Amino acid sequence: MKRKIGWARRSVGALIALITSWMIFSPTAQALRALPGTYRLAVGQQYALNMGVAVLSSQDERLSADNNVLSARETAETEVTVNLFGLFPIGRMRVQAREETRLIPGGAAVGVALATRGVLVVGVSDVSGHSPAQRAGLRAGDVIESVNGEALADSAHLTALVSASQGKPLRMSFRRDGAARSVTLIPALDGASGQYRIGAWVRDSTAGVGTLSYYQPSDGTYGALGHAISDGDTGRILPIREGSLMDADIVDIKRGQRGVPGELRGTFLKKQITLGDIRENTPLGIYGVLDAPYENPLFPDGLPVGYQESVAIGPATILSTVDGEGIKAYQVEIIQATRQSAPAQKSMILRVTDPELLAKTGGIVQGMSGSPILQNGRIIGAVTHVFVDDPTQGYGVYIEWMLQTAQAMEDAA
Repeated sequence: MKRKIGWARRSVGALIALITSWMIFSPTAQALRALPGTYRLAVGQQYALNMGVAVLSSQDERLSADNNVLSARETAETEVTVNLFGLFPIGRMRVQAREETRLIPGGAAVGVALATRGVLVVGVSDVSGHSPAQRAGLRAGDVIESVNGEALADSAHLTALVSASQGKPLRMSFRRDGAARSVTLIPALDGASGQYRIGAWVRDSTAGVGTLSYYQPSDGTYGALGHAISDGDTGRILPIREGSLMDADIVDIKRGQRGVPGELRGTFLKKQITLGDIRENTPLGIYGVLDAPYENPLFPDGLPVGYQESVAIGPATILSTVDGEGIKAYQVEIIQATRQSAPAQKSMILRVTDPELLAKTGGIVQGMSGSPILQNGRIIGAVTHVFVDDPTQGYGVYIEWMLQTAQAMEDAA
């Protein structure tokens, strides 16, 4: 009798161990753990889910889950059931079906020229033995917006106001980390030039080259870069007073190497062909309105948006302009895709696999930021950063976060 009980206990233990192992390591269990709480899809598109031996089923006639392929006939917010072997319900998943959004993917090289709102302090310096700016409490990264209540137009305006003070105290309003502050500063006379100075290096504009991410035909808006335009000395995001997006030509390539980021070298000030304005400079890119419709010769009819739930580990494509041949498609591989509930720059990691692009640039280089990422016939994101220690790899941001940022800009207008 004891022998039978011992055998039964060992059998139950083995069965529990087997079930536990299956729950941890089986493809089905891994697929179940990877399912988001809410799955979003576009009406009219199909999304195939790898569920192992689990089977999805839907009781809502607006949504089909045949053969674990989700598709929606119309907008809906409903649930699907997850069934083990198609027989035993083991979970549910919320599904949101939305109208399809189509964008014209970018890939064109663009010039970025902007003037800051106020002037950015990039450093302090001595005037006759001390720095009035430093003594008053100003430091690198502060943005001076007004002097004695007069809004600053640029650095020349600041110089004129300081010179006119003849050494009298100036009330300066500025922003530090987004918070409004003010100080009283007493300019010092520079013995070498005979001019009054505040002892601060300031900057009021910047220019560079990047890549257009998308154009939205419905309202003429665009997104580019996928990251903010920041000051090279302080790392601060530059507040925009006005800016222009311009047509650019790539004239040279500095190939990326391990530890040394590469760069696309472009020109746009000679032609001075303005494509549109720059209205917002955000952590997830720059945004504005184009003067005329943008056309991509590779995708003249545009592509639908793919939400993050549709992003899969595996092959994808980026669109970039790295030479005089214009926009070209290059092969990459998505090696990591993070499920995110809030906007973030580093949504996915990709590796360049295209031999032609590797030969030309060494991988991802500065200037390629904003290159749209395509997968399975959808635009899913944009390139944002390169790995300094491995130029063949970089980060991408989900396109939905860029669109959400652009919508917030419109709502605030």
